[in-house]
Amino acid sequence: MRFGFVSCVQLGLACMEEIYAVGGRLDFALSLRDHQARNKSGRIYLDAFCHERGIPLTKAGNVNDADAVEAIRAASLDWLFIVGWSQIAGASVLASTKCGVLGMHPTLLPEGRGRAAIPWAILKGLPETGVTLFKLDQGVDTGPILAQERVPLDPREGAGSLYEKVAVAHRGLIRNVWADLASNRLVPRPQDPSSGSTWPGRKPEDGRLEPAMTVAEADRLVRAVTRPYPGAFMDLDGRRLRVWGAQPTELTEGPFTLTFSDGNLHVLDYSWEPLPLE
Repeated sequence: MRFGFVSCVQLGLACMEEIYAVGGRLDFALSLRDHQARNKSGRIYLDAFCHERGIPLTKAGNVNDADAVEAIRAASLDWLFIVGWSQIAGASVLASTKCGVLGMHPTLLPEGRGRAAIPWAILKGLPETGVTLFKLDQGVDTGPILAQERVPLDPREGAGSLYEKVAVAHRGLIRNVWADLASNRLVPRPQDPSSGSTWPGRKPEDGRLEPAMTVAEADRLVRAVTRPYPGAFMDLDGRRLRVWGAQPTELTEGPFTLTFSDGNLHVLDYSWEPLPLE
């Protein structure tokens, strides 16, 4: 079986590393062109990894570009992974390999199709989330499921710690399925298009803390959008308070206490910013 990998972020590189850790190999890799590195948050390079292992590396502005699709086809792949890549693979990419294209989504599909999976898992107060390996189709996270790895959430889970757990789960999923995937023993399980849920994308403005919120709502928001996300915030006295960490408190006042509809949050980690220009 011949495998390829498309990525431009650390999470994808971690999965590539795990493939080699379990004795696998890659026959093709694709990443963004170098000049795009400066414009993408969290961008990493695959050059050194691929050079050390003799993996042919192609760079493209878009995975759907004609030259990118031709490079994938020329590699004669059975499976192509696309992980940590914001561009949606079009029909020509999906048809470019013998078996299909694989994605990894940080929820337990069919729940949580869509965007902002880590913040939403915390905002919804879920006891667990996970990572799903699935075959891409022309829908959004709707393709057949090959395997899943569960990730429990602590009662006061934050985005940073959950992001790390999800990254570990990506590697664990690769480790657990590689032998069956390489020997073509995994059987995709179709999703029921009428089941599950779709979570919408989130914007930095969605991190605004409102006094009308309950303490529980405000606390979840702070934890859900803390680093590596933009953070929760409240505008006070002509400045913007960016809240990175907080906890419910019995205190009723103080310079680091925020009041909500049914109680207060004690701010533990914060920064001050000027208000954005209108």
